[in-house]
Amino acid sequence: MSVENGEWIMRGLAWDDPYRIRTWQELVNWINEIGFLPLFGNEVAGFSAEEHTAPDFWWSGNRQEDPWEWREIIAASGRVAYGKFFGNKAGYISLEWLPYFVNCRRNGYDFDSRYQDGLASRREKKIMDFYIACDEAGDAVYKDERILSTELKKMAGFGKGGEKNYPGITTGLQMQLYLVIADFKRRQNKRGDEYGMAVSIMLTPEALWGYDLVTSAYAEKPSVSWRRLVNRVKELYPGAAEGDILRLIGKEPED
Repeated sequence: MSVENGEWIMRGLAWDDPYRIRTWQELVNWINEIGFLPLFGNEVAGFSAEEHTAPDFWWSGNRQEDPWEWREIIAASGRVAYGKFFGNKAGYISLEWLPYFVNCRRNGYDFDSRYQDGLASRREKKIMDFYIACDEAGDAVYKDERILSTELKKMAGFGKGGEKNYPGITTGLQMQLYLVIADFKRRQNKRGDEYGMAVSIMLTPEALWGYDLVTSAYAEKPSVSWRRLVNRVKELYPGAAEGDILRLIGKEPED
């Protein structure tokens, strides 16, 4: 997606192109095949859902054809991870590759350890406290708290007269893979009628897929996980410049 002459231009494939992705299930299958995928076009040509779908159906509201609607279905399916993972922008990660992203982006830290070592901010903790508790032994418990992000903002004390930069903080937590987008729901009025655009619901990946799966790459150095990610993009798109890849994957972590 780019701006040309003041207009948003979607890049994609023709309706009758045999390589066009036609359903959300096909998109999930492709994500699982290649490992991870940004939602929108970026510096690495071809490396996005946008460029493999029909541009005319984006934001059409047709849940069978609209890739913007598919992201809601895919997030709720739990078959892959969805969130802002690539240069603060949205995309998907297969469950096979998720542990490597987690290890690389967290640098081997669970959130409670990161906070104790002074590497996480107070504002981040105010949000994460809604998703992580401690049991009697002091171990982390990952809660399945399905809170609309608009409500979480208020509950965590952000907004007018409170903490600042709620979008930036939640995006950062997704980039570090402490949170993913698990679902979307529309708000309800007092009569119970839904209205407005769908609002995201975030959860920890541990609450969705279990601690053992999510942290299964902790045994290797974060830099090794990072190199796996960079090499995977190079394998898929050998012509991509390393600088463009790093804008999506991020810098090499210090072990």
